Amino acid sequence: MAERGDTTAINGAGTGADSLRRRSGHATRRLVTTAAVMIGLAGGLIGGLLALPGRLHAEPAHGLSMYGDLKYPSDFTHFAYAYPDAPKGGTLKTAARGTFDSLNPFTLRGISAGVGSTFDTLTVQSLDEPFSEYGLIAETIDIAPDNSSVTFTLRRQARFHDGSPVTAADVAFTFDTLKTKGHPMYRIYYAEVEAAEVIDDHTVRFSFSNTSNRELPLILGSLPVLSKAFFETRDFTATTLEPLLGSGPYKVASADPGRSLVLERVKDYWARDLPVNVGRHNFDRQVVDYYRDDEVSVEAFKAGQYDLRLENSARRWATAYNMPEVESGKLQLAVIPHRISVGMQGLVMNTRRPKFQDPALRRAMQYVFDFEWSNKTLFYGAYTRTDSYFENSSMASSGVPEGDELALLEPFRDQLPEALFTEPYTVPRTDGSGSNREGLKAAYEILQDAGYEVRNGKLYAPDAKEPLRIEFLIDDAATERIVMPITRSLGRLGIDANVRMVDAAQYENRLQTFDYDITTEVWAQSQSPGNEQREYWGSDAADRPGSRNYAGIKNPVVDALIQKIIDAKDRSSLVTAVKALDRVLLWGDYVIPNFHLPAFRLVYWNKFGRPQVLPDYGIDLDTWWVDQALARKYNLGR
Repeated sequence: MAERGDTTAINGAGTGADSLRRRSGHATRRLVTTAAVMIGLAGGLIGGLLALPGRLHAEPAHGLSMYGDLKYPSDFTHFAYAYPDAPKGGTLKTAARGTFDSLNPFTLRGISAGVGSTFDTLTVQSLDEPFSEYGLIAETIDIAPDNSSVTFTLRRQARFHDGSPVTAADVAFTFDTLKTKGHPMYRIYYAEVEAAEVIDDHTVRFSFSNTSNRELPLILGSLPVLSKAFFETRDFTATTLEPLLGSGPYKVASADPGRSLVLERVKDYWARDLPVNVGRHNFDRQVVDYYRDDEVSVEAFKAGQYDLRLENSARRWATAYNMPEVESGKLQLAVIPHRISVGMQGLVMNTRRPKFQDPALRRAMQYVFDFEWSNKTLFYGAYTRTDSYFENSSMASSGVPEGDELALLEPFRDQLPEALFTEPYTVPRTDGSGSNREGLKAAYEILQDAGYEVRNGKLYAPDAKEPLRIEFLIDDAATERIVMPITRSLGRLGIDANVRMVDAAQYENRLQTFDYDITTEVWAQSQSPGNEQREYWGSDAADRPGSRNYAGIKNPVVDALIQKIIDAKDRSSLVTAVKALDRVLLWGDYVIPNFHLPAFRLVYWNKFGRPQVLPDYGIDLDTWWVDQALARKYNLGR
């Protein structure tokens, strides 16, 4: 948990896309999500393509937009949030918690370092539109009139770092390999893409099995392109510390597992002058230092060991940076609001465990988290309670279902709680005193009505021979501060609750194999959710190691609503389906909702320049640069 409510998506140069943005889902605790970031699983970053039925583009286009016209015409020169005259040079040094043992982010094996900026994709998403993509490796995109396929024409100048051309064969190889040998999430994400067909050296066509899924062209636009020749002599599935051959703006200079990752800007980068890159990728070097503990990392930052932090702790934000350097201007603290859907952060209950298959226990668990006390005592009043899986968006459900949403849910009435149709979903609230008597009383009454009973001070489930025990799996001390009061409340109910803290590698392994009772998770969401919902809540993902269906949800109603989202023909039907899914997930009580803050909290040493225009849907550290005058003024080096 670790106060992740304020850490939504950040784009950046290397450390941004892979270290800082990874914090949006796990506060840097999971270090294998580079591939997920690239294809948009971390919160559905590319969402669903929504347009009028029929042909999306009358002719091959330079980009794709989900909401009407593209903001940028075919002759645009740079993104509005990039400064085209930004100087190149200097170093951006950041930090990550944990370790890595591989530079291959595309498989389930190992823990990967953040190397996303070493790979180019077919298209690039802009951050000042809800969801639009523009050609990078792809010069043009052509969608079939019936949405049965998408054809990408590649730029002839596209090159890998060894000088070899990027071809359609490389694109097809990447797709086929990721789908058959890559991380299991690719199988679900690309499930409705039938095949990749090489038309000629610079043209590749993807055919679709579901022509109603209008997200697929954008999904494929985010495909990272790998070198077919490079992997002819290498095992794609293996962990490795040999840098994979990429074509992106950076390449790996050195990798020291558990200590640091160094990326160098590719000086002759083939795409440096394309409009999507002008004013971006300005740092010559990016260094990520790895720390085992957040508190140690903070102290290292305050000592000047690295340049910038995305601060996800309200306590640290309020107390850790009361330093003379702030008064002098040498250290900058910035709160930057955003319009990103923050999704859901919460304590997720593993329904693969028999105890959490009981909806009564999951309902009772909703009453043990005293948010009002935690917010006042631990978080300095910084947060708002989350009560939607699509928080901070127009797609969050509220009230009771009405109109089109009610009509969508009506066929499933006999499979859903009756209260879903008659009562608004509300998270329990307390008086903030810390006693939470009313909440624990409500929890006990729910359990008692379901046949649980207390014997010798211990709570037993119906027909159970052993008392109820619950373990919270965590990997950092900040989360322990939040979870310990919950375990004490559970103890008052007669539940034997304990906290198990493990290191990053063990934590990752246990997440991938679903070896926990309760753990913490963040599911970020886009403004237009789509295929990634299968990975989060779909039945097919529930038993697949490495999926993000951490709750183990196998619910045919959820599956049906996800399909409605994917097949939505217009914005209105998408919003209706998302609200219905939100409502069903909430009433399933799979997660104890936590809290959120719709803003970024950045603290950085004052040696950077940044564009005056900031995008609404992220922070692009790729557009920052080292301001040599500031660096000299504050003696901060390059």
